[in-house]
Amino acid sequence: MTEAPRLQLIPGGNAPEPRPAAPEPLWREVLGDQLRELRRRNRESLAETASRAGISPQYLSEVERGLKEPSSEMIAAVAGALGTTLGGLAESVAGELRMRREAAVLGVRHDLASRQELASRQDLASRRGLATRYRSSGPVALALAA
Repeated sequence: MTEAPRLQLIPGGNAPEPRPAAPEPLWREVLGDQLRELRRRNRESLAETASRAGISPQYLSEVERGLKEPSSEMIAAVAGALGTTLGGLAESVAGELRMRREAAVLGVRHDLASRQELASRQDLASRRGLATRYRSSGPVALALAA
């Protein structure tokens, strides 16, 4: 009697390939997006905002593009020039980071056009106990309310 061939189980060998996690956005990138959104909402040029903040337009442009890691003093100066506070801006950036993380978990885009889709999916997920509802007081929330 011949013995049946044995199957070798390879740990994780039959498991599907894990999807690579999307890289988390950097604080400076989201900060730059929020500053640009505030400046545009105020209908100001880089030069106008930079002048009031006491920095060069080139530096503000690099901050808005997420290329520079500004000090808290610089962020406070720009925030003040845009009519907000360092704390308010920090809350807005934190809210946007939270929203982007939830968007990635729920598998939706995180651009402004998809905010309503995200809100409806989050509402459904929260009813199922899968996620908490996103709340923000930042520029994105204000844009959605408009």
